[in-house]
Amino acid sequence: MAGTVSCTQCLIRGAIAFFALIAFPLCAFAADAAKGEIIAKRWCAACHLVSPDQTQANSDAPSFAAIAKKKSSKALTGFLTDPHPKMPDMSLTRGEIADIVAYIGTLDQ
Repeated sequence: MAGTVSCTQCLIRGAIAFFALIAFPLCAFAADAAKGEIIAKRWCAACHLVSPDQTQANSDAPSFAAIAKKKSSKALTGFLTDPHPKMPDMSLTRGEIADIVAYIGTLDQ
């Protein structure tokens, strides 16, 4: 039949679309450092120094400036995607993680 699509063709197209999306690197999405700063001040500032104008934080938590000097964007993304026990699980979206990582990247100066 002309114009019909078989089930196999649908599955193949769906698989191609799925793999294309998961292969698309997170950094390729437009991250917004300004949004990352807002998120960091809301969720991270209780423990970390997240900005130069912040005066108090937990002494056990590294500042975002120190993190920026030590960790790559890829390492930070991985860490925030799967937080460690000392850090609360804030269930950040991939977009929020990308924004925070972009913000931390601006502090590496």
